[in-house]
Amino acid sequence: MSGRQDSRTSGHQDKRTSTRNTQYVPGIPLNETDINANAMNQYLPVIGITMGDAAGVGPEIIVKSLAHDSVYQQCRPVVIGDARRLEQAIAIVKTPLSVRRIQTVSQATFTPGVVDCIDLDLIPEDLPFGQLSAIAGDAAYQYIAHAAKLAEAGEIDAICTAPLNKEALHAGGHKFPGHTEMLAHLTGVDEVSMMLVAPQLRVIHVTTHIGIIDAIRKIEPGLVQRTIERGHATLVKAGIANPRIAVCGINPHAGENGLFGYGEEEEKIVPAVQLLRERGWDIEGPLPADTLFFRAGRGDFDLVVAMYHDQGHGPVKVLGLEAGVNVTVGLQVVRTSVDHGTAFDIAGKGIADEGSLLEALRQGAELATRRA
Repeated sequence: MSGRQDSRTSGHQDKRTSTRNTQYVPGIPLNETDINANAMNQYLPVIGITMGDAAGVGPEIIVKSLAHDSVYQQCRPVVIGDARRLEQAIAIVKTPLSVRRIQTVSQATFTPGVVDCIDLDLIPEDLPFGQLSAIAGDAAYQYIAHAAKLAEAGEIDAICTAPLNKEALHAGGHKFPGHTEMLAHLTGVDEVSMMLVAPQLRVIHVTTHIGIIDAIRKIEPGLVQRTIERGHATLVKAGIANPRIAVCGINPHAGENGLFGYGEEEEKIVPAVQLLRERGWDIEGPLPADTLFFRAGRGDFDLVVAMYHDQGHGPVKVLGLEAGVNVTVGLQVVRTSVDHGTAFDIAGKGIADEGSLLEALRQGAELATRRA
């Protein structure tokens, strides 16, 4: 992930309410009457926001985001981080917030204007912004570790992560490529999937950061099945009772009955699709990716299953680069993340834009586990 931190807007929202029993749409402000009515029938998920690298823009974009009352209409946010650092960020960005130190989620009040912070108190007061720090790297790990415990205990319904710096993380003694691998390790999960979410489009990937030849070799019916199952479970938890799923082929025209490729669709994809259809799932494929994404963009499907990185990333970034959010599925709870790095070059200056975190919070609220 790069250190670039672009200006972002909060994006758009798929206004289709699927099978939910409410017209409330996360991300769209409601009037007071609507809010009161929805309070009775709309569960607001508790989202644990990890502070990320304290030397980066994480503290600033968190307090800027939580200054938006609309966030509290979408979810109940609680920060896992360092209260003193958040207070410094509030002073830097000059927003009228206060920080409330708590030890447990049950102590949170979720009141607009007050940042509930589970204070791990790991950051020294004089830690400079914008400089790589092993202390900040270790703290970023500890925030994630605490969030994982809260998720496993059922105290939070989703995790939203502010950016960390991989070099600082390693310097702090934690040799992970990033958040996804850390969370998988901490929760004892062997396999997770990447889902990208943009306006009116959700794409889950069977393979991600490997070369195209290796990706095709890796694709097999079991992996395809497990990937679809993770995506299906995520959407069901989010309130879509019977998600409409479309599965991409590998070759042009999805092989066109053997005209292209060497039967990869029939060997690697079809068995998984057939098995899941036998469960009564609403699933189509393998389909040609070009026309599939056109149909997905107009709202025909709730989820697209891409076979490899660029097959899924390209359409998402065309349709919603500024509003795109990276979602890790297959964990105890959904994890969403901003689409930028720690931006050390502007950290501590009060100019970091909170748009990407607002969108990550909105998507986290949309995909979070719903409780009765």
